Amino acid sequence: MQTPPKVGVSACLLGHQVRYDGGHKRNPFLLEALDEHVEFIPVCPETAIGLGIPRPPIRLVGIPEHPRVIGVTDASLDVTGRLQDYAESEVSSYLRLSGFILKKDSPSCGMERVKVYDNTGSSATRKGVGAFARVLMQRLPLLPVEEEGRLNDAVLRENFIARIYVYQRWQHLLSSGLSAASLIEFHTAHKYQVMGHSQAAYQRLGRLISNLSAKPIEDLADEYVDELMSTLKRRVNRKRHVNVLQHIMGYLKKRIGKDDKVELTASIEAYRRGEVPLVVPVTLLRHYFRNHHDPYMEKQVYLSPYPESLGLRNAI
Repeated sequence: MQTPPKVGVSACLLGHQVRYDGGHKRNPFLLEALDEHVEFIPVCPETAIGLGIPRPPIRLVGIPEHPRVIGVTDASLDVTGRLQDYAESEVSSYLRLSGFILKKDSPSCGMERVKVYDNTGSSATRKGVGAFARVLMQRLPLLPVEEEGRLNDAVLRENFIARIYVYQRWQHLLSSGLSAASLIEFHTAHKYQVMGHSQAAYQRLGRLISNLSAKPIEDLADEYVDELMSTLKRRVNRKRHVNVLQHIMGYLKKRIGKDDKVELTASIEAYRRGEVPLVVPVTLLRHYFRNHHDPYMEKQVYLSPYPESLGLRNAI
């Protein structure tokens, strides 16, 4: 894509001093690696609703499914409705976003496992979702959302960034004009990307595409993207990547020599054994396809799902 994807982010993660204590939670990966490739849209729900800096701390209280957001030292401070209303008011502007990164453990922004205290404040369970984050995820279920703590996991980090770029390509498809041809082209380009997550899901998506006349294209596209984005949330293990790599290698069997086949097979096997990262066999495949052009494989997102300089496949 020519335009960097727009990604919402809890402002404190970018080093903005907006936390309750006047501090920040600057995230090195976001600012030193990802910042070059995306346009960050910083958001701080707590300051947006008028809470000052510094401010009294707040926390989730009540039942995990429907907690209140209440002051820690002043229980009369209840900002639940204000946070929810703010999130609802901003949802329409977030339609332009291709992803969102939230601050973990936050009573406003936490994506999962946020502490929810009982009414006495004496005990807590980690079953909550921040008030802002809950509305965001409910109202925009397709939007790739992750919290910064989980981005320390190399597989989750790679998965999330890949989903951002897939979703941006989907948004571009819709803005360019949805048609049967454009949907087929999108599906074709993402074949191996989806297959890595689930062979069954790829087949289900294929059946949808093969029956384009069954229903209005808009309805079919809604079904398609629901299945697609849900599938892409699944972790891809080494075995699934090897399966995809071997499928892709099949397009080279009649084009490269015996020694090259041995080298490529050895790199895939080394990856399977955990001796080298995924970037090694993928880079070799891309090298061979540069020398042996294949129009079909040149379209495959799997070989270049995001900017290579992010180095995400160096760690998985």
